[in-house]
Amino acid sequence: MAGGMDTGGGKGGKKSLDTSINLTAFIDLMAVTISFLIMTAVWTQIGRLQVSQAGGPSMEEEQQQEEQTKTVQLNLLITPTELRLTADQSAFEPIPLTKDAKGKTDLSKLTARFKELKAQLPDQSAITLQPEDKVRYEDLVRIIDECIGSGLPQVSVSAAMG
Repeated sequence: MAGGMDTGGGKGGKKSLDTSINLTAFIDLMAVTISFLIMTAVWTQIGRLQVSQAGGPSMEEEQQQEEQTKTVQLNLLITPTELRLTADQSAFEPIPLTKDAKGKTDLSKLTARFKELKAQLPDQSAITLQPEDKVRYEDLVRIIDECIGSGLPQVSVSAAMG
């Protein structure tokens, strides 16, 4: 058979290639896919933590910030057993990490320390967290939440020194 494809049946042995395609199933699939994409985008925004790198501002920006408000460099060293808060060159008493009845880390002493600090430095809004490698991620997230809840919304995370 030269010049065509035998599809069987039809006039002269050829079948018409004009068929209608059912688009209902395709449209249903796209509607479901789009709804999942939208839900995924919303959940990734909800689960995002707002933290910054500990690179810090430039020298000019830092001098302008010091002139505007009275703040100190706050660092919180996080180890699996304790928290060490330092403000510039002065260090506070280490806070031991204990578990409550549900097995979660008790952060009430850290909250009290933040309240004392905010009473002394009401303009303070930045803190740098320095977790060691063995600190559980759940504890780090809870400490970040505690910092934000205590009036320190500018949380930076950097590697532990020493």
